[in-house]
Amino acid sequence: MVRVKYTLADLQAGNTGTVRDIEQSNSLTNRLMDLGFLPGTKVKALCCAPLGDPLTFFIRGYCIGLRKSEARLITLDREDPTA
Repeated sequence: MVRVKYTLADLQAGNTGTVRDIEQSNSLTNRLMDLGFLPGTKVKALCCAPLGDPLTFFIRGYCIGLRKSEARLITLDREDPTA
């Protein structure tokens, strides 16, 4: 199976990915890590608001909403369903 690099903002509702890295962005990076977005952690996209922002994710047993700008800081790996 082929591995493709995406950001969390690219993950479609119902799909799952694994956090690879978080782009360094001052205290926001630390806050995202405090919320559980750590390398190797599985995350599932649940839904997005009608206008596309914010996005909702399931991670470590709870749901969290992030702005797209925040989700773009998180790089993840997911299995490419077309491969």
